[in-house]
Amino acid sequence: MRKTFKLNDLDCANCAAKMQEVIGKIDGVTSANVNFMMQKLTIDADSERFDAIVDAAQAAISKIEPDCTIVR
Repeated sequence: MRKTFKLNDLDCANCAAKMQEVIGKIDGVTSANVNFMMQKLTIDADSERFDAIVDAAQAAISKIEPDCTIVR
């Protein structure tokens, strides 16, 4: 399953690159893309665990940039 989400309060291109790398390593994620200019996150992951993967992605994002959130 592939889904795109808006990101609120993504302030740093370097942080976006870090988020993309960390989210891509989450178990079940096929690919992840964080677009700083568009303020969007695209995740391609296992559809059966998709909600848990998005929760894990939010936790990873919060560690890198605490004010940034995924809009669902």
